[in-house]
Amino acid sequence: MRLRFLVCVPLFLLVTCRQSPSKVIGVVPKGAGHVFWLTVKAGAEKAAAESGYTIEWNAPTLEVDASRQRDILDSMITRRLAGIALAPVDRKALAGTVDRGTAAGIPMAVFDSDVDTTNRLTYVATDNRAGGRLAAQRLAAVLGGKGKVAMIGFMPGSASTMDREAGFREEIAAHHPGMQIVVESFGMADRAKAMAVTENALTAHADLAGIFADNESSSAGALQAIKSRQAKTVKFVAFDANEQFIEDLRAGWIDALILQDPFEMGYQSVKAIATRLSGGAPAPRRDLPATLVTLANLDAKEIPADDPARRPEAAHAGRTLGG
Repeated sequence: MRLRFLVCVPLFLLVTCRQSPSKVIGVVPKGAGHVFWLTVKAGAEKAAAESGYTIEWNAPTLEVDASRQRDILDSMITRRLAGIALAPVDRKALAGTVDRGTAAGIPMAVFDSDVDTTNRLTYVATDNRAGGRLAAQRLAAVLGGKGKVAMIGFMPGSASTMDREAGFREEIAAHHPGMQIVVESFGMADRAKAMAVTENALTAHADLAGIFADNESSSAGALQAIKSRQAKTVKFVAFDANEQFIEDLRAGWIDALILQDPFEMGYQSVKAIATRLSGGAPAPRRDLPATLVTLANLDAKEIPADDPARRPEAAHAGRTLGG
């Protein structure tokens, strides 16, 4: 069963003046440009349609802009939307806003990345710590448990990627004493920045054996640096993917990718809000598994693909990578 990517058709459920806010659920991702977030949107729209709601989709232009994300949420809270699903840019900066929404009686679901408050309806995300451990295990396997490695992160304060970084460190410290993390840098949601810090790592450590990048933009920048240096011997594990990453996995530039399920994140977050609005009690937390994808299993049946019928909003649908 081949791994497929979501290609969204331009279906935007726009809120008009005729729609009551009581029938609208706000969905606020970290950004809107990546396939990952568009796949979240498809899942959110499907859950909303099943429950008799529509979604209002809004996101910062930059995935590091916590201030803009807070403004978007404040507007939704003021207009008293039926519920809000949020992927917080920063776990601390958005905590007070989640508290305000909950205090106003609005169910606040958090997805992808956590926030520093318990005043949320539910948390739906990949088990990011396990995903980081999975990346470390893969590098250890292909490096024979020895060598210097670099970690290219997203940004300080992002709970999901911080958990991935923590899992990566923990796995190496506990089980792979022959490996050494010699560089920890951040791409700050900027591919050019991620490329630059990766090039610095390759320059500073000519014997660098492996690299782990923990999100799509950091992975894209690190990949550019590896390719520009023709450093194909450096084993690269990327957390997130796009069509280009799949091509580079086949070509040997990438050793492995970590698979997430953003459709399910969007679906389960909005479904939890609809459940609460109908008087139910959704689970307070839902951990989604991460899956290691290598050339050996890229086309194998053990990588499940979504039924296209689950995604009527998409021209093509399938289990996707990203986030």
